[in-house]
Amino acid sequence: MRIAVTGGTGKLGRAVVAHLRETGDEVINLDAAAQRPDIRIDLTDYGQAFEALSGIDDRYDRIDAVVHLAAIPAPGITGNAATFQNNIIATYNVFAAAKAVGITNVVWASSETVLGLPFDTPPPYIPVDEEYPARPESRYSLAKHLEETMAAQFCRWNPSLKMIGLRFSNVMDVEDYAEFPSFDADPRLRRWNLWGYIDARDGAQAVRKALDYQATGVEIFIIANADTVMSRSSASLAAEVFPGVEVRKELGEHETMLSIDKARRLLGYEPQHSWRRHV
Repeated sequence: MRIAVTGGTGKLGRAVVAHLRETGDEVINLDAAAQRPDIRIDLTDYGQAFEALSGIDDRYDRIDAVVHLAAIPAPGITGNAATFQNNIIATYNVFAAAKAVGITNVVWASSETVLGLPFDTPPPYIPVDEEYPARPESRYSLAKHLEETMAAQFCRWNPSLKMIGLRFSNVMDVEDYAEFPSFDADPRLRRWNLWGYIDARDGAQAVRKALDYQATGVEIFIIANADTVMSRSSASLAAEVFPGVEVRKELGEHETMLSIDKARRLLGYEPQHSWRRHV
């Protein structure tokens, strides 16, 4: 396939672009920060988004699939309104341009924040999954929730469309793992996302599997690593930090509390890269 990856210059984007190329696809990186040979595109401008997905002179004349990762990547980087406006408009423009040019395979980065992060209000149960209603607690997360809602309506308008939203956990590169042992000193430092993370390479694996998933309509998946960032057991962390929250299954020694069961079941996703092999 010829795949457009928006935001391919970012931490997750770099891993996704590399992995898709390694697995045999042609990848076009569309990014506001791109340098040649990548293509600089402002996705908040619908005309630029449309051109990027329909064809650019001397580069390509069609796109087969879209992986939309471009965004202000977290709350607190710029103002609330600016974060919301940038992210929701860019995503709308990508979704609408894809529909306009007939692209029916769309994968995009949703976020673990939709689950209720930073869990100042405790989660409804542990491990959290995709089954309870969204709980956005920031404008960044609100935009991600609305993107999921918007995708459902695009799929209703076009029954042949497949849109996969991946609720990525906190993205990490190998060089980030040196800090992980320090988290054990205070388990509350990482309570905000139930001690979860995603290795960028496993995030890229999830994108690959989502592109290959044979289905129509919208599906949402939590994408995290199989373990936590902690050396302590998951059961002891849940009992100490969230004592009133129902634990719905017997947790493995370091088992993630961001459930990846749905991604395993439907996508065949299985994390390959744990921080424990690098520290």
